[in-house]
Amino acid sequence: MILPRQRFLPLARAAVAIVLARVLLVSFGGAGYGQTQKPAQAQSSTVRPVGTVKGINGNAVTVMTESGSQVTVVVQESTRMLRIAPGQKDLKDATPMHLQDLQVGDRLIVRGSLSDDGKSVLASSLLVMKKADIQARQQQEREDWQKRGVGGLVQAIDASTGTITLSTAASGAGKILTVHVPQGAIVRRYAPGSVRFEDAKPGTLDQIKAGDQLCARGSRNPDGSELTAEEIVSGSFRNVAGTVVSTSPEENTIRIMDVLSKKPVSVKVTADSQLKKLPPMLAQRIAARLKGASPESSGATGSGDHPPVAQKPEQLAGDAGTSRPRGAADLQQMLGHLPAVKLADLQKGDAVMLVTSEGSAESPLNVITLLTGVEPILIAAPNGQGAAMLLSPWNLGSSGGEAATE
Repeated sequence: MILPRQRFLPLARAAVAIVLARVLLVSFGGAGYGQTQKPAQAQSSTVRPVGTVKGINGNAVTVMTESGSQVTVVVQESTRMLRIAPGQKDLKDATPMHLQDLQVGDRLIVRGSLSDDGKSVLASSLLVMKKADIQARQQQEREDWQKRGVGGLVQAIDASTGTITLSTAASGAGKILTVHVPQGAIVRRYAPGSVRFEDAKPGTLDQIKAGDQLCARGSRNPDGSELTAEEIVSGSFRNVAGTVVSTSPEENTIRIMDVLSKKPVSVKVTADSQLKKLPPMLAQRIAARLKGASPESSGATGSGDHPPVAQKPEQLAGDAGTSRPRGAADLQQMLGHLPAVKLADLQKGDAVMLVTSEGSAESPLNVITLLTGVEPILIAAPNGQGAAMLLSPWNLGSSGGEAATE
């Protein structure tokens, strides 16, 4: 199975909290919530910040909002606080809670008014999603993405009919899947230069084009050739596979000979770039899959045509005897455990695979993820296409799910 990006694909993530916030804000203003109508002049100062608790000092709560700004929320004696579950559509099952029960990492939907100095929000109402509840919802959605998710490259799209033709040729042999996106399905788009699921924004089918990378979650037809999506996430990224020509630590750039285009490509390493080294044994397993060999023939234990995913860092380093098969390989789940490398560690001739931002005439290709130690993989896939698919954003980034909390 393939999942969308953080440490993993596409799960009550920030998206769940954000969507829920939009729904429940209606309840904040309605008579059903017990709020009396204020005069038009007073209503003009009403604000509704939504975000994550970053700090608590007495009755002053620091909240990081969706836009990335911080706001101080002052909880008054009259403030009504309710605890809600992620995904809850109304307030009938909400339960009262108190300020002392609030913790860093909880999600808040605030209704209140600006203070006289405009530096804080005097809260009249708070809806609270507990961090533990969000994490439990994330785990449920991660498991659902693993069971019912798929990822690949967009071959064609008909926005008028909501039909996407997807190539899922990550294991060597090409396979085409038709994705149907009905009315009501969640459509999200990765932010430029990011594969963090929490950075994904609401999108439209018109934004998707051939060559985009896309992941979808939903129900398949009996023969597995079609999927009716409940949620899709797409983005424009560039996959590069090749060998290092030169590096410039002073300028944080790498020059790579792309095995697909046969031309040199310059990329820039930023503070957000992930540089990792793939252990030799794991690289050999992936290479065996690309060649069409079974995991058993390469000395691995697994199921189907997918290598197993090790559960512990020491297993990633080579202790494969105790690794537990989990179906489709998910490199993103392993990235956090793989050893990091520095730009200065890269040598001329090193084989690398990368996911970069799309780039433009004005902006360089910024490295999102770089993986070295991939020589066996490039030998198994000399044209680079199968290898590049292994570093799809849904494998590398926010799996679509761990975004709700930091």
